[in-house]
Amino acid sequence: MANAMLRELSAESLYEKCMALARNLWWSWQPEVINLFRDLDPIRWRQLDHNPIALLKEFTPERLELRASELVLHSRINYAYRRLKEYLSETPLWGFKHCGVLGSRPVAYFSLEFGVHESVPIYSGGLGVLSGDHVKSAGDLGVPMVAVGLFYRQGYFKQYLDQNGWQMEEYIDIKVENLPLEPALDAAGNPLIVAIETRTGRILAKVWRMRVGRVNVYLLDSDVEGNSPEDRQLTSRLYGGDHRTRIRQELIAGVGGVRALRAMGITPGVYHLNEGHSAFAPLEVIRQYMKDNGYGFYDAFRVVAQQTVFTTHTPVPAGHDRFDPGLVEEHLGPLREELGLSFDQLIGLGRVEPQNHSEPFCMTVLALKLSRRANAVSALHGQTTRRMWAHLWPWRAEEEIPIGHITNGVHIPSWLAWQMQLLYDKHFPPDWRSRMGEPEVWQMIHQVDPGELWETHYALKTQLIAFVRRRLSRQLRRLKASEDEIEEARVALDPAVLTIGFGRRFATYKRPTLILRDLDRLAALVNDPERPIQIIFSGKAHPADYEGKLEVQKIANLRHDPRFRNKIVFIEDYDINVCRHMIQGVDVWLNNPRRPEEASGTSGQKALLNGALNLSILDGWWAEAYDGSNGFAIGRGASHADPAITDARDAQALYEVLEKEVIPLYYERDPDGLPHGWIKRMKNSISSLAWRFSAHRMVANYVLHAYLPAAGGLSCDMGMR
Repeated sequence: MANAMLRELSAESLYEKCMALARNLWWSWQPEVINLFRDLDPIRWRQLDHNPIALLKEFTPERLELRASELVLHSRINYAYRRLKEYLSETPLWGFKHCGVLGSRPVAYFSLEFGVHESVPIYSGGLGVLSGDHVKSAGDLGVPMVAVGLFYRQGYFKQYLDQNGWQMEEYIDIKVENLPLEPALDAAGNPLIVAIETRTGRILAKVWRMRVGRVNVYLLDSDVEGNSPEDRQLTSRLYGGDHRTRIRQELIAGVGGVRALRAMGITPGVYHLNEGHSAFAPLEVIRQYMKDNGYGFYDAFRVVAQQTVFTTHTPVPAGHDRFDPGLVEEHLGPLREELGLSFDQLIGLGRVEPQNHSEPFCMTVLALKLSRRANAVSALHGQTTRRMWAHLWPWRAEEEIPIGHITNGVHIPSWLAWQMQLLYDKHFPPDWRSRMGEPEVWQMIHQVDPGELWETHYALKTQLIAFVRRRLSRQLRRLKASEDEIEEARVALDPAVLTIGFGRRFATYKRPTLILRDLDRLAALVNDPERPIQIIFSGKAHPADYEGKLEVQKIANLRHDPRFRNKIVFIEDYDINVCRHMIQGVDVWLNNPRRPEEASGTSGQKALLNGALNLSILDGWWAEAYDGSNGFAIGRGASHADPAITDARDAQALYEVLEKEVIPLYYERDPDGLPHGWIKRMKNSISSLAWRFSAHRMVANYVLHAYLPAAGGLSCDMGMR
């Protein structure tokens, strides 16, 4: 029977099945399918940024058939294709049992960026990756959801450093034909284009559909015939341009996104605004409700606000979008008139003090006013956010401000190394993948032989170092470095040495150079003959962030100091791929933001899944995760009123915890070379944190405590706090 099934696979059908796999990003969290694509051509797979569509387009159906025959891939391709079909049709799921009214009226999830995989570069960092993990887990759980965002034809910038270590940006046009996109169709089956009227003319946007497992992500694109040259470029770059570009992007995503859903016949029961960028969306929903049902603005407002959930990620006041009222009127004037609002009424919705004409229009204020359920993304961030926006509710005590929290989590299958997956498969219950949110499942890590866990981690660490060496050599060749320097980079780092990773956006509040405050003390740690350390840095500064670029330069130029050369390294162009290698291979994940300015942070959650230990300020998620036995804390969770004193104090605490706790524990070995105390802490970290900080748990919390009440289902609001 198996042979007969194989004979049924013609060359053409084999190619079609591979392309069907490539066109649903489900493959990106399936190690077997990733390995299948890699095996077709390992070198081109790496060169093409792990893009299976681009790879397959280099094959003819006949050549693919030949390659599959050479590598005996037919059964693997057929099995992967069947698994995709089974995944898409599988029932019952968690969502079928728990989502109730959402089954007929799905959640519409709005975000300005989605980080699903490095081959689709329409994300910049943590917010986008969080959005990607959110839709992946929603699909895995069977939560009825569609997502809405923008398609950026140049994505976020590619980073490279010049001879002086200064960050340079390069924007590259993405080949749409190499992405898993297809035109979205309206209810009549025609390619969908939406129009948004402004005071200065109409903006058009076509809509693409991207399949992420069971969730459709709809991306609006302004590069449409009929738009002005300026407007055709509106969605070309993520976070590029001035305030006028930004408000037009947010108009397309919010108003255009709601219109696109209606044109496709999708009627959401909940509108989830992921950050304030999409806060115009509820205004368009209100307009439609008024038109359909004959209500006035404030009656429609009450209905739509009940259906709207708002998540804020920004604890820093400067991080919230603010626009001049004249700019708002230019772009929302026609919508305002349909809503029956005066200029002052509309602008007042975006002000803390509606009558304060010197106050700009704030998208976060608009989102808070247009939603009845708002949440921060960690417990500490919830406290910070309630304090930040308390003046919106001056009659309430701070603890009664209606902003709760749902702590962020990560999509475990996307970030767990396949070697660790095999280890878990061996020791965890057979159905552990469907029970990732249950603490009992993760307690099985304590039954794993310490040597087996350490060997798996060491293999991943060796893999990371090989990756870093390749990247360093490539960076140096581009800079026309000497052959001696390039040769040194090929043997940079040592798998036997305690390896610390720091990878994230280079914003000043994240303090990437905190560990550099005392270079002599750091040099002593790096070059200790018995117990040395080494550090891998990676991250991008925003193109307009001069201070952030200085931080990049300071670290990158350590390569000129013989004390640190090839022992402290900076990897260019931080993205999902670089992050994946780092969090899967380092011993320690370092995070030292200025408390309480880290909303949540999820990179450390990804690292712990693979056995890395977190070394972090007690901020964001780590403030509610650290228990004294599952990682390391920098300081005691206090901040001085003077930021300079805070920084000095935290740097001192960082050096002390390295010298007194981290380094001694790592190098304390038995006769077989095993660091039993370290391994015990690895197990404590995995068993106590993996289930708590998964995106499956996060999405389930949103369903039970936000989506269902918003859609008129069973209320569980007390869980938002």
